[in-house]
Amino acid sequence: MIAKGTAHLILAPLILGIACLLLFWYIKPIIFLSSIFFIITIFFLFFFRDPKRIIGDGVVAPADGKIMRIEENDSIKVSTFMNLHNVHVNRAPLDGKIISIEHVSGRHAPAYKKESDSNEKVVIEMDTETGSVKIVQIAGIFARRIVPYIKKGDAVKKGQRIGIIRFGSRVDCYLPKNVEIMVKEGGNVLAGKTSIGMIK
Repeated sequence: MIAKGTAHLILAPLILGIACLLLFWYIKPIIFLSSIFFIITIFFLFFFRDPKRIIGDGVVAPADGKIMRIEENDSIKVSTFMNLHNVHVNRAPLDGKIISIEHVSGRHAPAYKKESDSNEKVVIEMDTETGSVKIVQIAGIFARRIVPYIKKGDAVKKGQRIGIIRFGSRVDCYLPKNVEIMVKEGGNVLAGKTSIGMIK
C-alpha cells in the first residue's frame, strides 16, 4: 500500500523514465537518464510504503524508528527518530479527539541534534481517555513537507493514520504522567503496533 498523498511523487519519475526510454530510439545516451528515473521510482515506492498494522495494546508508538529520548517533566516525552528505511506514516497513539493542529515554521537541522527542537513542525493536540496527548511531527534536514491526514475536531482511533513526514525525521509524543512507559532509549518501535506505554 502506498501512503496517501504521495502517488504524484512516484508517478513523476516513472513518467519521465518512460519518456526517456521512448526517446532512446533517437538519442541513445538518454538511456542512462531513463535508468536514473526508474531507480528513483523504485526508491519512492519503498520510501512511501504504508503497510497494514495489527494495532497494539495500551499506548502505541506514533512513528516507526528508534527511541531517541525519554524525558519526564510536566508530562512524559517520548522522541522517535525515523531513518530513511522506516515507514514515514504517523499514527494516533490512543483513541481521542483532535483539539488543535498547528504548523510552526522553522529550520531544518538534523533531527537527532538538539537544535532540531526549533525545526519546522506540526503540533497535534488530542483529548484522550487518559488526558491530553500532544504529538509533534518534526521535519529534518531532508524533510520539507509535513502532511496531516486529520483536522481539528476529528475523532480518531488508536493506530489511525494521522499524517506523513515526507523524507521525515522525528516525532515527539507527550503523554500524561499516569502512563507507564514500556520502552527504553535505543529501542526500535513500529507505529500503531508497538506498545510504548500502559495506562496505570
